[in-house]
Amino acid sequence: MLNHIWLALILVSVALGAWNGHLPEVTKGAIDSAKAAVVDIVLPLVGTLAIWLGVMRLAERSGLVNVLARALQPVMRRLFPEVPPEHPAMGAMVMNIAANMLGLGNAATPMGLRAMEHLERLNPRPGTATNAMCTFLAINTSSVQLVPVTVVALLAAKGAKEPTAVVGTAFFATSCACAAGIMAAKLLQKLPIFALPSAAGQTLDESPVKSEETPAGEMEAVPPMVACGPAILWLVAILSAVLFVHEGFFTDQARLADAGHHVLLRSIGTVSLMAIPLILAFFPLYAALRGIKVYSEFVEGAKEGVQVALKIVPFLVSMLMAIGMFRGSGGLKMLTDGLRPVLSVVGFPADLLPLVLMRPLSGGGTYGIFADLLNHFPPDSLVVRTAGTIFGSTETTFYVLAVYFGSVAIRRTRHAVATGLIADLTGVIASVIICRLMFH
Repeated sequence: MLNHIWLALILVSVALGAWNGHLPEVTKGAIDSAKAAVVDIVLPLVGTLAIWLGVMRLAERSGLVNVLARALQPVMRRLFPEVPPEHPAMGAMVMNIAANMLGLGNAATPMGLRAMEHLERLNPRPGTATNAMCTFLAINTSSVQLVPVTVVALLAAKGAKEPTAVVGTAFFATSCACAAGIMAAKLLQKLPIFALPSAAGQTLDESPVKSEETPAGEMEAVPPMVACGPAILWLVAILSAVLFVHEGFFTDQARLADAGHHVLLRSIGTVSLMAIPLILAFFPLYAALRGIKVYSEFVEGAKEGVQVALKIVPFLVSMLMAIGMFRGSGGLKMLTDGLRPVLSVVGFPADLLPLVLMRPLSGGGTYGIFADLLNHFPPDSLVVRTAGTIFGSTETTFYVLAVYFGSVAIRRTRHAVATGLIADLTGVIASVIICRLMFH
């Protein structure tokens, strides 16, 4: 499906560019987007991937990934019956989902790429997405959002009286989107157009990977815990002290700077600020207490991050080039103007249409549209809150597919695109409904 979508974007962009007299913009869009894919996305991503895949390796070698996977094993086994319960892919997916829920985008992507790497090792058909991959991406693109940090920060910066008002609506919308994404993935994988026959005439659904097929060396023995009880107590004490010091100092500073600052917003800011540093401290310390050579293992993981970033380049350039051409041709504006009368009939705010259409294509473009809405509407208005809920409860589906599938050279995506778009559409509809009920 992704092949057809990409070709359609290219052809339609050129045709519309010629019709509208925007051929120079089409060319500029292709070149600028390809350059941005490498300069603005991949190069910064190299460092991020190196850090987080290094941290992930420490988590895997110390056994922390397995601990997390076992905790959620009943749910994960139902969602991913093709993946052996003790396989590292389970732990990597759990960590990715948790990072997405907390809004830790920089941490979530490398963890998700690690999960895709493990899933590809279980793939009997290299180059073709498995059911587990499609289900994982459905959850990834529609992950339940506890705190839409970016949206809350923008609303607060614009002086919103209740910048955290979208937290509850985003949680509701993402819950609906996630449920729809999972159901769509499970239903679409059974359709003849997506079900792939195996050598024995069965489908991938009927041939789950057995645990003995786990690659050799994946489940290496984990060193015993060094002084287990005292170590955990010391770990909790250190992290608690850090949080106490941070809260005591920064909360006082916040009161001095702004006595009316919302307590919940301040707490969200503290969590956002401290989450990643605590993870970066916790994982190496935990691994060290398990007797792991933390520096050596981190370096090995960082090497993998550089390799993964290089694999992504051609896939990301191809997708962003097509999206840039479509934007340059004026196609997005024409689509918005054409759908505006229909949407007004069903009660959908026409001012939100550009954001909805841009969201699956570009995170940066969506950010810009949302910022523009904040310049034209009050930050506590229904339009802005609905836009913020949509922004916080949907994902850049095509970007995610290009990055995640590109990292493991998946070219036949099966039902992943349809599943992601169904989840996005559900998130948009749920956002509009819940915001009308709460803020109208």
